[in-house]
Amino acid sequence: AGVDVVVSMLPSAGAVRGLYLGDNGVLQHIDKSALIIDCSTIDADTARDVAAIAREQGRVMIDAPVSGGVGGAQAGTLTFIVGGSEAQFAQAQPVLQAMGKNIFHAGDHGAGQVAKVCNNMLLSILMAGTCEAINMGVKNGLDPAVLSEIMKQSSGGNWALNVYNPYPGVMENAPASKGYQGGFQVDLMIKDLGLAMDVSQQSASPVPMGSAARSLFTLHKAGGNGKLDFSSLLKLYQDKSE
Repeated sequence: AGVDVVVSMLPSAGAVRGLYLGDNGVLQHIDKSALIIDCSTIDADTARDVAAIAREQGRVMIDAPVSGGVGGAQAGTLTFIVGGSEAQFAQAQPVLQAMGKNIFHAGDHGAGQVAKVCNNMLLSILMAGTCEAINMGVKNGLDPAVLSEIMKQSSGGNWALNVYNPYPGVMENAPASKGYQGGFQVDLMIKDLGLAMDVSQQSASPVPMGSAARSLFTLHKAGGNGKLDFSSLLKLYQDKSE
C-alpha cells in the first residue's frame, strides 16, 4: 500500500495470477495510481489476461520480461522487452532505465513475452551448438580456451561463446567456472522452451532446432541437472562421448 511502482519477477504463470489475482492479491492492496511492471517470463495469454483485469480496475500494468541473466541484474545492464501501450511504455521507462541498459517496446500487452521466448529459444540453440563444438575440439586435443578464442574471432562467434563460455576455466566469471552455479537454471530454460513450443503451435511456425534444443535440455535435466546453469549442457556431451 502506498507505493508508486510494483515490480515482480516470478517463475510461472500460476505464480503471477496468484500474486495479483489471489484472495489476498496485490491488486487488492495497491493504490490505483501505482504502475505495475511484471518481469516474469510467462505465456502471452496470461500476461494479457492479468493486464486486462488490472485495466478494468483502472490500473496500469505492463509485461517486461528481461534478458541478461544474473550478471546483467547485478550490473544494472539488463534488457527489458516491454508489452503495453505507447503511453504505458513511456511511463515505465524511467523505472526500467534505472535497472537496465536496453529498453525495447515490443508491442501491445503480451508482445514482450513472445519476443522473450523467441530470444531464449535462439539462446538455447546457440548454447547447444557451442557445447558441441567445444567438446569436439577438446576430444581432439585442442585447448578449450584457444579454440574458444579462435571461434570468437571467426564466423562461429555468438553470445554463448563470447560472454558465457560453457567450458570450466575458460571465463573466470562465467557460471561454468563456478560449478555451474549462480546463472540461469536448466529448469527455467526448459520452461521457456515449453512456452516457445506453445507459441510455435499457435502460429504454425516450424521450430525444428528449437525442438531439438528442448529435447537436449530435457535429457540433461533427467540426469539430475535441473538446478544447474544452462551452460552445464556441456556435461551431457562429455558424458555421452566418454
